[in-house]
Amino acid sequence: MAYAMAGDGARLWFSARPGSEDAGLPVVLVAGLALDHHGWDSAVADFGERTVIVFDHRGTGESDDLFPEAWSTRDFARDVLAVLDAAGVTRAHVYGHSMGGRIAQWLGAEHADRVASLTLGATTVGGPGSIPRPTHASEALTTGGAALTALFYPDAWIAEHATEAGSVMPAPTSPEAMRHHLAAVALHDGPALSAITVPTLVIHGDEDQLAVPENAELLAQSIPDARLVLLSGARHAYWAGNPDAHQQVRAFLAEHDPTAT
Repeated sequence: MAYAMAGDGARLWFSARPGSEDAGLPVVLVAGLALDHHGWDSAVADFGERTVIVFDHRGTGESDDLFPEAWSTRDFARDVLAVLDAAGVTRAHVYGHSMGGRIAQWLGAEHADRVASLTLGATTVGGPGSIPRPTHASEALTTGGAALTALFYPDAWIAEHATEAGSVMPAPTSPEAMRHHLAAVALHDGPALSAITVPTLVIHGDEDQLAVPENAELLAQSIPDARLVLLSGARHAYWAGNPDAHQQVRAFLAEHDPTAT
C-alpha cells in the first residue's frame, strides 16, 4: 500500500497487488459512489495473475478528505491518473463500476494513451441523456441499510456472505465528502461518447435498479464498436455469485493486451 499525490495536494491511498510479468497489463479498478477500495473485495481475486490496482477515492478510506468547492467525475478521473503515476504504470486497463464507470468514460475519451481498454460496469451516460432509476432505488441510496444491500447483491449471495454484503456499502469520511460525491454523480455530463476510441466493454445486470439496464444499451450504442454484455438475473454488483461475469471481463482484457496475438 502507498499514497499518490493528486494535483491539488490530496493524498490518495492505493494498493497494487503484484502479478506475473506475462499476465498482461495491470487493471485499475475504479469504485462507485463513496466507496473505498473494499468495494472490490469480492472481485480482486477474479483477475488471476494480473496486477490489480485498487484505491480509495478522496473522501473515503485512507485517502484525504479534501475537495475544492466544485468537484466532478472529470476531477475524479485526474485522481486515477495520479494513482497510475504513483504506481509507475504508464498504460492500464481501466474498469469502472457505477460512478466509477462515469469516471472511466473521461479516461477513455481524454487519456486514451493511458488506457488499453475500458470496462464500464453498471453505469450510465449521465446527464439528461441517462435513464433515471426508480424512486425506491433513489431512496435506498440515500438511506442505505438492508434496502440498498438488496439492490447490490442477489438474495442467496447475501445469505452466504452476510458480513461482506453489509460492510461493502458507501462509507464517506464525512458528510461533506458525501455531498461532493453525490454532486459529482448528479452533475455528471460526461464526454462525447463518440470520442471514446479505446476498446470498450459495457457490462450490466438485467435486474439492476440503481442503474437501470437501458443505460447500458445507450452506452453501447454511443461508443464506437463497444461490446455489450447483459447478465441475466444480476443486480448492481453483477459479479457476486456469478463467476461468468468476470470470466468475460478477463477474456476482454486479455484480448486487448499488447502481447495478445
